[in-house]
Amino acid sequence: MGHKSTAQDVAREAGVSASTVDRVLNNRGGVSEAKERRVFAAARRLQLDRALDPRAARTLRIAAFVQPPTNPFHAALATALQAQNRGPNPFNIQSRIFHADAARADETARRVAAAGAEHDAIIICLPHDVSLALVLQRLADSGKPVVTLATDIRCRGATYVGPDNHKAGRLAAELMGRFLGQAGGDVIVIAGLLTMIGQEERQAGFQQVLAERHPNCRITGVFESREKGDLAGDLVYRALRRNPLIRGVYNESAGATSVVDALRRLGRLDDVVFITHELTADRRPLLQSGAIDAVIDQNPELEVETALRVIAAFYNRAEGDGIPAITPVNIYTRENC
Repeated sequence: MGHKSTAQDVAREAGVSASTVDRVLNNRGGVSEAKERRVFAAARRLQLDRALDPRAARTLRIAAFVQPPTNPFHAALATALQAQNRGPNPFNIQSRIFHADAARADETARRVAAAGAEHDAIIICLPHDVSLALVLQRLADSGKPVVTLATDIRCRGATYVGPDNHKAGRLAAELMGRFLGQAGGDVIVIAGLLTMIGQEERQAGFQQVLAERHPNCRITGVFESREKGDLAGDLVYRALRRNPLIRGVYNESAGATSVVDALRRLGRLDDVVFITHELTADRRPLLQSGAIDAVIDQNPELEVETALRVIAAFYNRAEGDGIPAITPVNIYTRENC
């Protein structure tokens, strides 16, 4: 019969005292995060039975920064985070949601720095900004995990969780080209903020595929709605008034309802192809009615679950190998929504 691991074995493996192991495994507190991670890693390697259920560890506190719930996708992210707080919670993680204005980067950077000092990890879904990236990099360098969610931020040490946005943009272009057919036509792109790397990548992928495979589909304008839904509709309305030859609208961000309203006011709802992202509650009936032709959805629930698993793995509360940080996307039309 093989040797059954004990707390003394874990202490030797982790390079700490037996009393430290006792405090960690029995949730007595008073142990640094670095030592706690070493103890749990050693306990997992040695397969110490009572260390395999991480719920006995102290609660990890996560600060999650998303845009206000007026943006339907960010509302879905917040809902998914709240659901994880209320669910089985096998990794003993609690997330606190912070709403941040995408246009106020300096203020957000200060808030992230303050939250980072009081929390065990950061999850963030906001545009890239140099000051924000520096704050996140400092937190990562200090040993706290940073997860950029759905859209990346260029900083050393962060882990991106979300779809391959470049491929998602290419997928949108392939759909647009096939819907418009051989005749093609003029197409406009409505981005929320091109400082959001995910939207920048979507636009690049979209442009590439139209140029490669559907040259008769011409992008005649790229506009930014500043993540404001009403402005997205206004931009579409004005663009179609100026150029009635527009046959396609690719909206990367908020404002699906206002875009549909603009098309309806112009009497163009039936002859303009409208493709967008995120199958949120407001977009589902528009898709079912045919006002939206296709939605590319990235599953915010799966993204949140993956982000929390990445953080749990950092703290040795989950296996770190094999976690797919790039999450899939799905195409929805009125027939499968």
